[in-house]
This record gives sequence, C-alpha cells and structure tokens, in this order.
Amino acid sequence: MNISRRLNEETIWLLFLCLAAFFINNSSLPTDIMETRNIVTAREIVADGNWLVPTMNGVLRIEKPPLPTWIAAVVETLNPRDLSTQRSAAGLAAAMWTMFLYFVGKYTTRRRDYAFISTLVFITCYNVILMGRSATWDIYCHAFMMGGIYYLMRLLYDDRYYAHSHKWRWGLLAGVFMGLSFMSKGPVSFYALLLPFLIAMLYSVRPTMRGKGGPLALLIILTLVLSSWWYIVLWITHPEMLHYVLNKETGAWSNHNVRPWYYYWRFFSEMGAWALLTLAALIVPYWKKRVPQPRQYTAAVVMLVSSLVLLSLMPEKKMRYLLPMCVPVAYSVAHILLYYKDRHVWDRFADLLFKINGTIVALVIVAMPVLIHLFVYGRGIIDHGTAIFVDVLCLAVLWYLIRSMRLHKIIDMVNSVAILFLIAECFMIKSIGMAFGNPDKHSIHEVVKQENVKHLPFYHPASEDLRIEMVYQAGRKILPVDVNNLNDIASKAPCVLVTREPLSQAIPAKVLAHLDTIKVAQCDDNVHPKSNKHYSRQFLNQISIVKVKK
Repeated sequence: MNISRRLNEETIWLLFLCLAAFFINNSSLPTDIMETRNIVTAREIVADGNWLVPTMNGVLRIEKPPLPTWIAAVVETLNPRDLSTQRSAAGLAAAMWTMFLYFVGKYTTRRRDYAFISTLVFITCYNVILMGRSATWDIYCHAFMMGGIYYLMRLLYDDRYYAHSHKWRWGLLAGVFMGLSFMSKGPVSFYALLLPFLIAMLYSVRPTMRGKGGPLALLIILTLVLSSWWYIVLWITHPEMLHYVLNKETGAWSNHNVRPWYYYWRFFSEMGAWALLTLAALIVPYWKKRVPQPRQYTAAVVMLVSSLVLLSLMPEKKMRYLLPMCVPVAYSVAHILLYYKDRHVWDRFADLLFKINGTIVALVIVAMPVLIHLFVYGRGIIDHGTAIFVDVLCLAVLWYLIRSMRLHKIIDMVNSVAILFLIAECFMIKSIGMAFGNPDKHSIHEVVKQENVKHLPFYHPASEDLRIEMVYQAGRKILPVDVNNLNDIASKAPCVLVTREPLSQAIPAKVLAHLDTIKVAQCDDNVHPKSNKHYSRQFLNQISIVKVKK
C-alpha cells in the first residue's frame, strides 16, 4: 500500500512538473526562426491542402521531413493562429520523451528511485524546457527515438527478466517509433541518440539474439518503410527539387555554422543546475568503485562521451544540437545522486562536491529575488504583491534545500531544484519575455487587420530577401514581385507592397510614375529592443497600397 501510494505521489509530481515545464505560460517567449518556418508551412498546408508536398511562402518546403509540420497543421485546423496550442503539441512530445526516459531508466537499473531522480534531472535541464516550449522538429524526433530505444530494449533484454517476452510486439513498436523519428527530422536522432545508446549497450550487457531475428527484421523493415515513403513520393513527383534540396542540406552540414572540433568543450555548462555534477560524473575511476550499479553507471557515461564525440565530429555545430545529450547526462548524474542517497557516509571528495553543488544552487535561489526586483518588478511588469510572494517562495525553497543537504535527503535536494524551476516557469518566464521585448514594436500582424488592406494580396520586391518571420506575423503569403517591371506590378495590383525602403527608393521612378501609392504603416517586427545586438533593419518595413493609375 505504501509503495503504491508513493508511486502515485511520484507520478503526480512528475506530471505536474511536465505541466509547468512545457505548458504553463508557453506563449510568453517570442518565436524563433525555426518555429516560424514550421508554423508558416503548417498554415499553408491547411490553406492550400498540399499535405504531401508542403510549401513555405509559396515555395516548396521539403528540407525537413513533414511529420512535425503535419502535427502543426492539424493543430492549426483545430485552433487557428494560436501559438499556445501549437507549443502545447510540442509539450506533449516533450512529456512523452520524459515518460520514456523514466521507463528506460527504470528498466536498465530495476530501481524506481533511480528512474525518478534521472527524470527530475532531465526535466530541469533548461535546454529540454526551452525546446519543449517550441513548435519545432527537434523535440519530436528525440521523443519518438526515446520510445524506439525503450521498445528496442524490451525486444533485446526481456528474456533476461520475463519468462514470456513479447518480441514481435516490441519489434513492431520500436520500428514504428524509430520511423516516426526519421519522419520528424531525418537521421538526426539516429546519429545523436540511438547510436550512442547502441555503443553503450554493447559495452554494458550484450543481449542474446536467439529467436530475435524475425522481430529485428520487422523493426528494420518498418523503420525503412516509414522513413523512406515520403521521399519516394517526392522522387516521383519532384525529382529535380529533391535532388537540389538533398545537395543543399548535405552541403549545409559541411559548410554552414562550421566550428572547430572542440566547440562543445563547455557542454556541461548547458546542463544548468547539474553542470558541476555532469563534469564530476566523467571521473569514472572514482565513481565506478562507489556507485551502487557500476556497470549501468559506466554505460551511461559511455553513452554521454559517445554522444559528445559524435556531435563534435560533425562540421556544423550549434549549442541547441546538444539537446539529446541531456539523456545520458540525466542518467549519469542520477547514478552520482543515487550514491549519495544510498551511502550515509561519504569520503572527503564526495562530501566537498555535494556541498559545492548545493552552495551554487543556493546562490542561484538567493539571486532570483534580486533579479526579479531589478528586471521585472523594477520595470513594472509585476506588482508589489506578486514580487513579495515570489520572494517568500524562494526563501521557502532555500530553507528546503539547506534542510535536505543537512539531513542528506537527496531526493528532497533534487526536488528543491525542481521547485526552483517551477517558480521560474510559473512566475518568471512571462516576465522575462516582456522585460527583454521590443517596447517600440509595431508589427505587421496588426496592420493586416485593417479594412483597407485585409482583402488585398501582399507582395515584396523580388530583389529583397524577406524574413520568414514577416510572413508568420502577417499570417499570409507575401510573394515576390519584380518592381522594375510595370507589367508585373500591374498584373497584381491593387496589392500591398512590403518594402525595406520608402517606395521612392524601392521602385524605379519610371515605374512609380504609373502607380498610385498610399503609405499604410511603418512596421518594426524586431523582438529585441534597439539596444540589443540582434536588432536588425531586416525587420523594419514600410507597408503601402499600390494601384495602377487610370
């Protein structure tokens, strides 16, 4: 009864943390370029019905597999133009990833407390939180792959634990989930998550393969079919475009955002509250003699190092590509925390490490009220009562952390970090979005609602690169037009023209002489203030109505 009750309490707590991490205030932060591309493509799928061959602002968009965009299109159909709902779909994928991470942790160690701790570590990595609040491809591909890994483990290892293993069921499910992962972002998660797992698995416990050939063949066939059918359709319908895109994407991996091999040397700093323990977990000779399950711990570190090495081998590098590393980091750190939980007497190094890590977290808790008063309350974003309430919560968490450290209650200590993130997600994310936004923003999103333009088509000069964020904010296509060609403009007029420069500079005088123009608005769609280095003239546009003189 007590075990069942505790299990229910842990489940409810994890569900509540998922709710806070991925759903509460999920529309507060501005969209990034990847998110806008996905949603713009989804809107055009709904508007034009081009599900198999989607477009983005009227141009074929086949650089990425379409599953996340299809999901976004379904959401768009159910609740149009709602960013919160779009991000909630990604939040469900993040929650699914969290669930399968728990299942894999419990399966590999046969310990529920380990699975619980590793899940708490995972859900308090800010990369996971940010990507779980963004309607992009990454969260889907890794979430589906985590499911594929879990069912692959059931297929390969169930005969070690159960008298009757359902090999065909696990092969079927693993193949479906891995195929869906490929349909979400191609081979990314196969390389960054599955391959490190396979390396760690082969190092740890090699499975017996007797009687598993058929289910493995089913897994491979299903993965290949689900991964390739859409590309086969494109090869039949748009072979030249597919060839062009494949060459472009291949070139991007080797020519775009190229960084040196050591670019990820500070990977541990991306793990936030667990940065120090992530670094400490790499001291294998020390921990291998102390952790409760040395083989499983070593396998987790092998997976971590393999993932880091594989990502470092790729020429193109971005910090957000470290997202799948949160999985082996969570597992590795959880083994260290499990050592602290099981052993009541620690040696000098372990004790010092524990105190330093706790002190760092305590300093962050102390800093939070100061930051809130300086950047949130000081700017009038929240009222005095809310600021005081958050101060009291932070003090309570600080007391809870200190108490858990003094009594060596490890799960309580990890929970204090989770509560700290909970406070930030409930009370600070919305304020952060407002505090660092552009106070002078005047978006095209408001202009398109005006009666004099809402029924007109939108265009931009073909000689100017239009930011896709403008298309997202407008909520409609903004197609190119040759402003040097009067016939081209006349065939589209009356229309709305979106230009970076005034019309007298954007359109040649000989063409402009035949046009009637009305300036509607000057838009600033920058999400950052003018003082920010990311403020760009590309988001400053003049909106004008253009007609041909009679």
